[in-house]
Amino acid sequence: MGGQLMPDAVIELVNVNKWYGTFHALKDINLEVGSGEKVVICGPSGSGKSTVVRCINQLERHQKGTIRIDGVELTDDPKSVATIRSEVGMVFQQFNLFPHLTVLENLTLGPIKARGLSRKEAEERARHYLERVHIPDQAEKHPIQLSGGQQQRVAIARSLCMEPRVLLFDEPTSALDPEMISEVLDVMVDLAEDGMTMVVVTHEMGFARKVADNMIFMDDGETVERGKPEDLFTNPRSERCRKFLSQILQH
Repeated sequence: MGGQLMPDAVIELVNVNKWYGTFHALKDINLEVGSGEKVVICGPSGSGKSTVVRCINQLERHQKGTIRIDGVELTDDPKSVATIRSEVGMVFQQFNLFPHLTVLENLTLGPIKARGLSRKEAEERARHYLERVHIPDQAEKHPIQLSGGQQQRVAIARSLCMEPRVLLFDEPTSALDPEMISEVLDVMVDLAEDGMTMVVVTHEMGFARKVADNMIFMDDGETVERGKPEDLFTNPRSERCRKFLSQILQH
């Protein structure tokens, strides 16, 4: 995946390194994600997988290597960061909704401020995407009135309202009660089937098996293994990957 850029690559990471003080969090990460491709990143806690997606969205700055989105290189220039953020949607573990705003207001804020839509256009778009995540009747409520699964679906709709080229998910179901996980994963499967380019950090291996074009297993800040889901599940090459999968598939 490193080296020569695939012709339709939306995301490209070349030898990306990240340190927190003396702690080497990412070590020479190479990744290419093609248009419409679904990549799942898995690995134990502290392996660097969330740091990868946070660097793609420039919530974290990498110190070495190159990150390009749609051929545009990420730099410290605020304009470059703003351009990337408008192309890359992010769904977090915690929903990060504004509690004092209604669901509709949460969804229209970005399109009005960053995309220049009129309130009417933004509200039409917001209602369309609330329909898309199966909660059109929740538009006038405040986040506190919703279940965790509904809040996460609002967060996905909020990202979709910016009509990004790619969606990043950072453990989107890990803060949810078990009975709410499937309603969020169902929405993510729908998006995948519609051709959305997605990079998903998750422990949900059923989802990975169903949706991922490619999987990456990370440990200790490194890409240890990558391949098709079936190859990783049935024939992991490294002991670290084998051990991780055997632990997680037991749950």
